[in-house]
Amino acid sequence: MTTDDRPDRTLEEYLVDDRSSYVKLPTVPLPEGSEVLVGDDAWRAAMAVATRRAEEHPLVVVDVYPGGDVAAIAERIARVLPEADVIDVEEAAAADRASIDSLIGRSLTDDRVFGVMSHFTVDEFYDAERLDRLAHRVEARERPTVLVGWGADLAARRRADALVLVDLARWEIQQRQRAGAPNWRAGNGDEDALRKYKRGFFVEWRAADRHKRTLFDRVDLLVDGNAALDGAGAVTGEAFRSALRKAATAPFRVVPFFDPGVWGGQWMKSTLDLDPSASNYAWCFDCVPEENSLLLEAGGRVVEIPAMDLVLSQPRALLGERTFARFGAEFPIRFDFLDTMGGGNLSLQVHPLTDYIRDTFGMAYTQDESYYLLDAGDDAVVYLGVKPGVDPDEMFAALRAATDGKHPFDAERYVNTYPAKKHDHFAIPAGTIHCSGANSMVLEISATPFIFTFKLWDWGRVGLDGVPRPVHLDHGEANVQWERDADWVERNLVGQVQELRREPGLVEERTGLHELEFIEVRRHWFEEEAAHDTEGTVNVLNLVEGDEVEVVSPTGAFAPYRVHYAETFIIPAAVGPYVIRRSPESRSERFATVKAYVRGTRSTDN
Repeated sequence: MTTDDRPDRTLEEYLVDDRSSYVKLPTVPLPEGSEVLVGDDAWRAAMAVATRRAEEHPLVVVDVYPGGDVAAIAERIARVLPEADVIDVEEAAAADRASIDSLIGRSLTDDRVFGVMSHFTVDEFYDAERLDRLAHRVEARERPTVLVGWGADLAARRRADALVLVDLARWEIQQRQRAGAPNWRAGNGDEDALRKYKRGFFVEWRAADRHKRTLFDRVDLLVDGNAALDGAGAVTGEAFRSALRKAATAPFRVVPFFDPGVWGGQWMKSTLDLDPSASNYAWCFDCVPEENSLLLEAGGRVVEIPAMDLVLSQPRALLGERTFARFGAEFPIRFDFLDTMGGGNLSLQVHPLTDYIRDTFGMAYTQDESYYLLDAGDDAVVYLGVKPGVDPDEMFAALRAATDGKHPFDAERYVNTYPAKKHDHFAIPAGTIHCSGANSMVLEISATPFIFTFKLWDWGRVGLDGVPRPVHLDHGEANVQWERDADWVERNLVGQVQELRREPGLVEERTGLHELEFIEVRRHWFEEEAAHDTEGTVNVLNLVEGDEVEVVSPTGAFAPYRVHYAETFIIPAAVGPYVIRRSPESRSERFATVKAYVRGTRSTDN
């Protein structure tokens, strides 16, 4: 039951598949009776709340996550609420650009990709004297007043009669930045997307999430900042909080997003029913809560929020006490797709060791990872580890020579290649040189530090923007573990499948990861059902074989949850026992899931 029993197929046959039930817009239900307000009704509702609470001259605070169009929001509110004095807090009191750049310069560094994790708070981005003057003006107001902007609550001195949060997901922010939007008050609209992302990742989003977390318990209205103002949905703060509490006790999916790349392939386009006119899809991020969204739904209307809101507001129920104690309010497991079917090789790369990433970038843990093959062509390979006897100086001299575009790097001379077939699983602890070759469909199961990939060789390509993709040879050279040659790789990283349990209709296997990595992966093959238990820690799963299944609670604690082929789903720690079973509509004869969790955090890991 551990090998694919379908006949060999051509590449074209791999790319034609009738399994297109993949749900691209999964939703999380709002509490029964919830109403999603649309457009201007949200601003009227906020003022109505403030008016009921205020003795006179109601004060509304509209806190906008960095990336929102504050000027447009303020203009819209002024048109809807002509009786109010609408103040753009950022224009009135933000620090000037030079002061902000000086403040964050050390965190940003001069590197195009990497900065240093920062610990700024929102008040540091404001001019204290101007903010104090604005606060006095607000206290002396003689008419209804609305403060708009990131950190607007600062000018209200936490005395708002109604608090509104306009929230945005990081993926939406990235799309706006690619289209020319600047970072927060940076005036850098023409800067390249990697530098914009760096400023967001290392500075703005850290401070913004730190600030947003203080608002959750007080928010009266949550507004979807991802949508156009005319159609943006909004829900009450209580409905928002209740939906997140409920989501942390039942299976759910985040909203996946897809992106093209220079090496991108065609498998996702057909199998997941994506836009056929797209040239390719390289990535799918289908479990990266810091960047994915949740869709809160009621009455057929949705409000999009960052999935990170769930992590920040319900970390113990979602992650489990032991995982939370170890990582804090961060989601440590990442599932994503890397599609090279009909495409090209990934970049040859290495990830930093934990000591290096902490010392150099201020990140607490590193990007240990693995490649699970959802599909593969006959010629698919994985590059993994150095060949025996490789001279480090010689290899990096060749890599540096290749940066001029005239001396291609001979990867096969220095790096091992291993044939890859469907359902193979390759462990890749940090410090191991690696990449997936062409004609592979990889489910990457990894830790979640995001961007800490040191590219060593990118096969002479430029990015989709026409600019050479960055390589980081100095960082890479400091992290490649040279003892991980063919012998070590074959003993530790390739084909490490251990059968743990076999009974009629069910096989449970351990497929990794290496002991240097903190993620444990279990694969369950079953014909009818497989019983699971979170045992107090979050589980992340993907249906890697079979058309569709249901996740059910033995006690009826949640409604049956439908999962389709290739969908990643999250089982919060609070769920406890659950069963994955064939759905009534399934046509498959057998099923398989891979499940990841953090080692040492289960109630039985003693």
